[in-house]
Amino acid sequence: MPSERSLEASYFEGMFRASPDPWDFETSDYEKRKYDHSLEALGNLHFAHIFEVGCANGVFTRRLAARCGYLLAVDISATALELAQRRCADLSHVEFGLMTFPAQAPLPSGFDLVVLSEVAYYWDDDDLKQAANWIKSLDPGALVLLVHWTGETDYPQGGDEAVEKIAADLGPAIRAERSDRMPSYRLDLWRIA
Repeated sequence: MPSERSLEASYFEGMFRASPDPWDFETSDYEKRKYDHSLEALGNLHFAHIFEVGCANGVFTRRLAARCGYLLAVDISATALELAQRRCADLSHVEFGLMTFPAQAPLPSGFDLVVLSEVAYYWDDDDLKQAANWIKSLDPGALVLLVHWTGETDYPQGGDEAVEKIAADLGPAIRAERSDRMPSYRLDLWRIA
């Protein structure tokens, strides 16, 4: 039975305490292909300030860090953040924060890329609306990259459902730059109008 409320920190803490890599980010071919695709979708762009929501153990964070001057990576799990900080300890331009996005969020001004990868389906409708309202406050021209698994979940949303709800809430505030449908996930790249 799917959860109707956004998943809480205790769920993710339990996952990362049971395993430092509960979704096989380090070893999965699916994850590697998805990360490669995500970076390819961004082209050769270099960003001043990136905000990554749900950095988990930092596997993608480390790769994303090569594309920016500053990266704020946040997660709801303190254990995941410790792992990510260790993985990226040599990257002085990467900052980590324990944050329950969208209830807690940095000021949106200044971020030219926001990454929501495999996170939106953990949120209930109220949190999706709150995330959309935060995204609307980004500076014009900023990019938002969303990548979500599209299979069945027991989370509050499916991947398609979560992305479509955020898009509907954003309406004309965004322009779709790219929408790729893969066998098991979708990649959406939006630009703030």
